[in-house]
Amino acid sequence: MMHVWIAITELGGTAVMAPAAAAVALWLAAGRRWGLARDWCLLLGAGLAVVVISKLAFIGWGLGWAAIEFAGFSGHAMRAAAILPVLLYVMLINAEAPIRRAGVAVGVGLALLIAFSRVAIGFHSVSEAVLGSLLGLGVAFSFIWLARRARGLVLERTLVVLSLCGLLFTPQIRPVPTELLLTRAALYLSGHDRPFTRADWTRVAPRAAAP
Repeated sequence: MMHVWIAITELGGTAVMAPAAAAVALWLAAGRRWGLARDWCLLLGAGLAVVVISKLAFIGWGLGWAAIEFAGFSGHAMRAAAILPVLLYVMLINAEAPIRRAGVAVGVGLALLIAFSRVAIGFHSVSEAVLGSLLGLGVAFSFIWLARRARGLVLERTLVVLSLCGLLFTPQIRPVPTELLLTRAALYLSGHDRPFTRADWTRVAPRAAAP
């Protein structure tokens, strides 16, 4: 079963989600919805920045919440929740409202499955996956609210088909070593010689010697 969860979790990786997010921006730009393309990039960028800052804060300075085992937002959960509902919403933007809603629901469901996979393989705590998902859904529904009146968007069908075909090959791309890069950045910024880990939450300080 573990190999199934690993396959699911890989769908939330940068190698898959970055091209998917770029496809959304490309479709909007091709449809001359420059403002929406800009808003999508800004919203997603803000969400990703929050994830990065939370991880740097923990790795470099140990800033987290031990009581709920929170050491930073899950990037996989955030990316999936932000991108998948929007991807399907934009694809179905000219469809009837029930179909659009169904598409968004499917995107949310897939995103939550990816978030659960992060917990199942032991890579994130429940709080990190849940909060990452909530952050991503905040990005997704903020964009959908902005795009709610964008009916009549002309999608280049050939471009959409080519983009979707290209996404089928993205899971084969070697993952970007984001955790390693974040660790190096956190150590450089904090000046510490080793990263903070969850083990530091349970490490007991040595007792002072009795007088």
